[in-house]
Amino acid sequence: MRLKLLAEAAGTAMLLISVIGSGVMGAALADGNAAITLLANAIATGCMLYVIITVLGPVSGAHFNPAVTLAFFLRKDIAARDAVSYMAAQVIGAVIGVWAAHAMFDLAILQTSTTLHRTGGAQWFSEILATWGLLFVIFGGLKSRPETVPTLVALYITGAYWFTSSTSFANPAVTLARGFSDTFAGIYPGHIAGFIAAQLVAVALAHVFFASVLRPGK
Repeated sequence: MRLKLLAEAAGTAMLLISVIGSGVMGAALADGNAAITLLANAIATGCMLYVIITVLGPVSGAHFNPAVTLAFFLRKDIAARDAVSYMAAQVIGAVIGVWAAHAMFDLAILQTSTTLHRTGGAQWFSEILATWGLLFVIFGGLKSRPETVPTLVALYITGAYWFTSSTSFANPAVTLARGFSDTFAGIYPGHIAGFIAAQLVAVALAHVFFASVLRPGK
């Protein structure tokens, strides 16, 4: 279990390094062009997801996301104690990843985001759809072609940055950690709860769908 938790923490840290780092680099090079910054952010995140899922999947299952871990728990694929440990490792890794990205770009390590536009019904609905879609991709891929899951997740998140109004956080650990970065990828701490609530709603909705359509062995 220790190796699994280390893999979950390391993988989630690497994910946040890619999210925050590419946002900082994109904003610096795009000269105010938000579309180019978002494109850089999306591509870098998708690439990192492919790498960490492929490399660390055999170690921990490559959740890197409390919503994914919760979905596996509801399917009884992971014990409650292990699920809680996974989630704790993911959150810790996410925050460490944010701090590492700040250090890499010579920014203040400790920050609080002032990004104020990530809230409201449309954003929350977007997060429900984004998270439901991510779980659909993961569990659908595991049922049909498990070897394609790294590619499927990477492609989905890269696209979801663009077709969701929230830019598809779809991950409570990522959402929480991004509150500690006053950069392009940040989210105001006061808006975190709404995003995470929407993500948890998506897990519940996805579980009902999976139980009938993507049930293992069906």
